Amino acid sequence: VTWCSEIFAMALRACLVVLLVFVVLTGTTARPLHAQCSVEWTFGIPCNSVYLELVTQIKAWKTADNCVNGGEKCLYTLKSANEHYIVAEHTTPVHKYVDNLTFKLASSFDKRSCSVFGFSVSELWYAVFDFGTNYCNLHNLIEGSGLDKVSGYSESTSDSKCSQYSSANCTIY
Repeated sequence: VTWCSEIFAMALRACLVVLLVFVVLTGTTARPLHAQCSVEWTFGIPCNSVYLELVTQIKAWKTADNCVNGGEKCLYTLKSANEHYIVAEHTTPVHKYVDNLTFKLASSFDKRSCSVFGFSVSELWYAVFDFGTNYCNLHNLIEGSGLDKVSGYSESTSDSKCSQYSSANCTIY
């Protein structure tokens, strides 16, 4: 019994050391511990219009055709959608990693503007660093649909909400 207890204690200490090294090397714990991203947007147009633009863009980038010359603005799959909630997937064209995307849409009281909460998360359980891919999954759809050009547009996120947001390069990812 003592021998098993000693092995367990050693394994626990080893795990704590690995965790400590991880925190020291990454410099912070104020970021997601899994490759994911949360973004909030505001658009000065009704949610029905935002919904239609997002769904149209997801469908337009269904095939790999748009990624022939690089980038990841392709291989989106619409899973389900209504005017309040959109569920989609994005598959990276090279390694075929799958990320799950959701958009929650909420109309303002007068229905003239729309707040959207977007979330993208890697399916791989061990994914920590993603080079901003989960941010780009969301951003590319907003930009591709032209929603970033509508009146009243704003975006809010940070490194604490998005894996590697500040170093994301959405022309690549």
